[in-house]
Amino acid sequence: MQPPTKITSAVIAVAAAFGLAACSTTVTDSSAATSATSTSSTTSTSSGGAATAANAAASSSKLLADNVTSHAEADDAAYDSVDATIALKDGASTTSSDAGVAISGDTITISAPGTYQLSGTLSNGSVVVASDAEGKVRLVLDNASITNSAGAAIAITAADEVVVVLADGTTNALADGTAYDTSAEDAPDAALFSMADLTIAGSGALTVTGNTNDGIASKDGLVIQAGDVTVTAADDGIRGKDYLIVEGGTLNITAADDGLKSDNEADDTVGYVLLTGGSVTVSAGDDGIHAEGDLGISGGTLTVTKSNEGIEGANIVLAGGATTITASDDGVNTSSGSGGGGGMGGGPGGGGMQDDGSLLQISGGTLVVDAGGDGLDSNGSTEISGGTIVVSGPTSNGNGSLDSNGGITVTGGTVVAAGSAGMAESPNSASTTGWLQVNFNPAVAAGETLSIVSDGKVLASFTTTKEVANLVFASPDLSSTGSYDIYLGGTLASDKVGTFSAGGSIDGAASLGTVTAGQATGGMR
Repeated sequence: MQPPTKITSAVIAVAAAFGLAACSTTVTDSSAATSATSTSSTTSTSSGGAATAANAAASSSKLLADNVTSHAEADDAAYDSVDATIALKDGASTTSSDAGVAISGDTITISAPGTYQLSGTLSNGSVVVASDAEGKVRLVLDNASITNSAGAAIAITAADEVVVVLADGTTNALADGTAYDTSAEDAPDAALFSMADLTIAGSGALTVTGNTNDGIASKDGLVIQAGDVTVTAADDGIRGKDYLIVEGGTLNITAADDGLKSDNEADDTVGYVLLTGGSVTVSAGDDGIHAEGDLGISGGTLTVTKSNEGIEGANIVLAGGATTITASDDGVNTSSGSGGGGGMGGGPGGGGMQDDGSLLQISGGTLVVDAGGDGLDSNGSTEISGGTIVVSGPTSNGNGSLDSNGGITVTGGTVVAAGSAGMAESPNSASTTGWLQVNFNPAVAAGETLSIVSDGKVLASFTTTKEVANLVFASPDLSSTGSYDIYLGGTLASDKVGTFSAGGSIDGAASLGTVTAGQATGGMR
């Protein structure tokens, strides 16, 4: 691993991207609303909002800026010629040059920097990179298929840096064996395994099957620049120990444990995951994305179709992109692993526990969450200064659609959070964006549309996906103390984020009553 240094241009760009970036009453029947049980009003000023946004930009840049350098360069996939072509064939592999390439049976060993083009099939063999010299080893997969019943298909045991290039228009496949021994320190434990910094680039396709442990794993840094990559893994899908950065490409990941992961716990400069572009789809048995350090999304599309917890990190910064999460427990979870918040791994929510210093910061993009546990859960604090956040949270009163130990501050953006009422939390007094909170008794059934209306104008519409007893809505369209009408039975506008739209229609809808901004009626205040 390169020594910890200040960030490279790639991470500087990410940090820059991250730096940019109410009312309540309880509805008791279909025609009337009762008064709020407590109040917590806020005052909105444009100068205060600008100052808070500037502070958020500074803190998010600082949050990411201490992470170690990314090794990847924009031209990693570019090459003028190859040093050797390797034709893979069971029992009869050949190479155009013996310089840097040795073939022993069905094991091909590359021992020097250079560019090597691989094509053909090994049904039970492997490619090993063992290069002690300084310089990149570039593996160009050109319709290459490698299966190794006894270990990794590609095992990079030593190298300065390795780039796997997926040649344009090609289809490639890597698979390891089942239940081979991975107990020794630094033993290969993935179908594509690297002890060195690893980059995946090129416009071709790659299918990776990790039958024993991970699909793709680097014990150093891992960057995915491009490619159509499909991974199925018995444990983690794609893991970069020091960091995992996705800059582009199309990734489809099915993992029994975590989908994307960085797990170095040495200090707060490593163990981070960044998504700056591309399209990522994850089905995970545990976390969709797990970072022991920071987790950031500034671009691209992330869809977590199945997970225990959707995305989890010591700090999470969302500054752009389109993120959709389905989770049986928490949708978004931040935890530093210290304090009284329970650490990573989720569990029943509820504010009021010890603030562990972690931060959930949202300044842009769209975030749609469907969670069985807490929707947005920060064991520290939550800061929202931009973006559109739509949360369909829990039906159990042991969790809330919004949950923090250090408070929720909203200074911009739009927030719609629906769920149970027992642990419901609202924005705090430092919030400068208007917000409202409503309890429904009886709860609103799944499939119903709720609308928030001011003087006959529909400001927002939300269609429930499950039973809803509490709704929080924050928007620049709300004043800090205004009164708003709640309707049931309307329709969404055509421009939607998840099941939310700004605007809509209340034709045929029934009034549920009127609420006043800035008053909290949830279970946690």
